[in-house]
Amino acid sequence: MKIGAAVVAVVLCMTLIRPGVRAEASEESPSALKKLSLEELFTLEVTSVSMKPETASETAAAVLAITDEEIRRRGSPSIPEALRYVPGVEVARIDSRQYAITARGFNGSVANKLIVLIDGRSVYTPLYSGVFWDAQDIFLEDVEQIEVIRGPGATVWGANAVNGVINIISKPAAKTQGFLLTGGGGNVERGFGGVRYGGKLGQRGFFRMYGKYFDRGASLRPNGDEAGDEFEMPQGGFRMDLNPSGTDAITLQGDIYAGSVEQPSADDTELSGGNILARWSKKTSWRSDVQVTAYYDRTDRTVPSTFEERLDTYDVALRHRFELGGRHDVVWGVGYRQFFQDIQNSPFLAFLPSELQRRVYSGFVQDEITLAEDRLRWTIGSKVEHNDFTGMEYQPSMRLAWTPTKRQTVWAAASRAVRAPSRIDRDFFVPATPPYLLAGGPNFESEVLRALELGLNTQAGDKLTASIATFYNSYDKLRSLEVGALPILLANLGKGHSYGIETSALYQARSWWRLKAGHTYMKMELDVEPGSSDTSSVKQEGDSPRHRWYLRSSMDMPHDLAFDIGVRAVGELPNQHVPAYIECDSRLGWQPSTTLELAVVGQNLLHSQHPEFGASASRREIGRSVYGKVTCRF
Repeated sequence: MKIGAAVVAVVLCMTLIRPGVRAEASEESPSALKKLSLEELFTLEVTSVSMKPETASETAAAVLAITDEEIRRRGSPSIPEALRYVPGVEVARIDSRQYAITARGFNGSVANKLIVLIDGRSVYTPLYSGVFWDAQDIFLEDVEQIEVIRGPGATVWGANAVNGVINIISKPAAKTQGFLLTGGGGNVERGFGGVRYGGKLGQRGFFRMYGKYFDRGASLRPNGDEAGDEFEMPQGGFRMDLNPSGTDAITLQGDIYAGSVEQPSADDTELSGGNILARWSKKTSWRSDVQVTAYYDRTDRTVPSTFEERLDTYDVALRHRFELGGRHDVVWGVGYRQFFQDIQNSPFLAFLPSELQRRVYSGFVQDEITLAEDRLRWTIGSKVEHNDFTGMEYQPSMRLAWTPTKRQTVWAAASRAVRAPSRIDRDFFVPATPPYLLAGGPNFESEVLRALELGLNTQAGDKLTASIATFYNSYDKLRSLEVGALPILLANLGKGHSYGIETSALYQARSWWRLKAGHTYMKMELDVEPGSSDTSSVKQEGDSPRHRWYLRSSMDMPHDLAFDIGVRAVGELPNQHVPAYIECDSRLGWQPSTTLELAVVGQNLLHSQHPEFGASASRREIGRSVYGKVTCRF
């Protein structure tokens, strides 16, 4: 593939589109994806906060939706890169395939306090309670929006939704009809391409199929040499949406992938997997519906000389929403998840037992009560969850939203969330056989968060919208490393708190020019309980920057040109000895017809290379990236 993907895409586009003739644009062409007004963005609908549709600006949570147009105009080549300009979310690239991503602190390559979903399917791994970002790919042209919640979302999503929730929502098949062909390449994104076709299924159904591939170049060593970690992965999938009646909807979708990462002194790291999801929903009124979702997910990962993992996940959930007494909007649900895990250990480390089966049972209820002439809404609820490690866990929350006008919402929230033990907490051993130097804690408990939040969303006239979110988080039973007689044990003797403020603003300077800015300040202070011998875990407070800010400009220019540029600044990471940096990303797009779009994208333009995360001894750095992209719809 490599750079040839762009050439193939251009040739096919020019072949299929005769000069002087414009093919009819599909429903999601750039011209059809009209730029949303500030009013429309302010009242954008989200579903991830309460598992029901609600206006983002009136929600009692720090939530932001990244639209499909924003993803396209940023030129984001992957999901992690699409999250760069979100207040409160930390995105640090480690090498060609790995990212450290979290919200409101505790970042790391195995960050464990952020839950990520793709169309409601959790991509959490029980290995360390986090996300393998290299395996989470999606055809970005199919994404409708990415909903990002900063702060606890455990009342509806369960354990590990401690500091945030990211839900990636794909477009219905009806919005992706016809052919789409895209491809490109450059110096880091060496080659990428994708093809999609969508069509009808009778009178009441639609479908789409897609295939994609990318070949990404290596990250860099501090001296500028390539690190030898080139990454490539093909992926394919489908989606079908059926509406057998006016109130029933059925969705069936799935993906399959297989990736390979080169290593300079060992065999390639291999990752592969697939998933299939089925969802049935029935709408009985505008505030009442029922939904059943079931999915199966398989992941395989081989890291030579380290470990091999096979993980099968089965999940089924029921959600029901109904109106009670005119003022109560109730959502409740139950769920069951089962893991089957098989690990091939190495002599250097082990997860014991190597084969394991775990189950999680859950139920939740949440009631939104409308008060004070529909201007005050009080939401209370809790999730109750049972896991095989710690038994029953409860995660309540209370939210209050006051909307004095349609353009202003003041909100507050109090929540309790837990991070359930993972296998690395309980079953991890170094080396693989006794005598052990390091061992998981057999009595490791869930980490606990108690959070207070206060925020404001406002639209000041027709040209400016702004949001402010503040928070105070108190943590108990954090993981600690107890050093004494061997083995060193993992325990729950850590504690701490964090607080901060997240601000963002959107300004319509001209009808053709839009500016977006944001700033995040966060302070974290960690400690240990009396009697703890841990001296290293408290340093994790230095794994997150104190300050981050960004400024983005989007301009619709004459002659069908669009120019976007963003500048982002990230503070230093004292624990990693990573210095503060400022970087610039830009995109110039040209749409000569409704079916053809050409773009040139630049990332990290201010430096030839810079570090973002990792200890200095083995750190990889991220190089300047420039690539071209062509997209054809017909």
